[in-house]
Amino acid sequence: MTLVKHELKQGKTSLLIWTAAIGFLLAICIFLFPEMKGQMDSVSDMFSSMGSFTEAFGMDRLNFGTLIGFYAVECGNILGLGGAFYAALCAAGILSKEEKDKTAEFLLTHPVSRKRIMTEKLIAVLVQITAMNIMIYAISVGSIAVVGEAIPLKEISLLHLAYYLLQLELAGICFGISSFLRKGSAGVGLGIAAMMYFLNLIANIADVAEFLKYITPFGYCEGADIVANGRLDGVMVSVGAVIGLGGIMAAYLKYTKKDIH
Repeated sequence: MTLVKHELKQGKTSLLIWTAAIGFLLAICIFLFPEMKGQMDSVSDMFSSMGSFTEAFGMDRLNFGTLIGFYAVECGNILGLGGAFYAALCAAGILSKEEKDKTAEFLLTHPVSRKRIMTEKLIAVLVQITAMNIMIYAISVGSIAVVGEAIPLKEISLLHLAYYLLQLELAGICFGISSFLRKGSAGVGLGIAAMMYFLNLIANIADVAEFLKYITPFGYCEGADIVANGRLDGVMVSVGAVIGLGGIMAAYLKYTKKDIH
């Protein structure tokens, strides 16, 4: 597991920065809620009459006067996008960075198979994503406790689970793409995460594009649906798992035969 430790050491600073940034923004939103709670009913009424804009973000189906309604929107904007970008960056360059940095020869001359290299790099990605989510979950629940609000533990846990699964799916996709690239992987990863986000917005606005929810992982992270149903959509999660695993399989097939120099 030497390579796992090496990758974790290299990614430690990035992990701490992204965790601190996302955790700080979520905590700020939670600390602001008690001061804003009295104004949220009028805000909910205003959003419910704004048509397509609020439908795109699910705001028309959430009560901003409740902590979970407020948090579901903020969680979607902060942890949803922030976590997606981090997962994409983590995985998109993990297989191509040695070629980019001209150190591939040094890595591949060791008596370790390419499959072993890929597996340890994949484990490192999963560990970093999992560590970030655990820390952010603790920050969120701790912040709610500090402001004295009742903790809707089931809904909060489901929201965080949904975004954790989203990050794993995006990581799987970007891991697969990383095996085909030699450089420019960061931009590709961020582009994929942003594209998936906007596909979900389109699916929320246009009925004819609703099928896109089964393509983008943001489809099963809709805060309004999770809060209303008290569960994740099993079909969407299953489709996402297949897509993520497909990316990983593609990476193994490509990287083991790739001409690396």
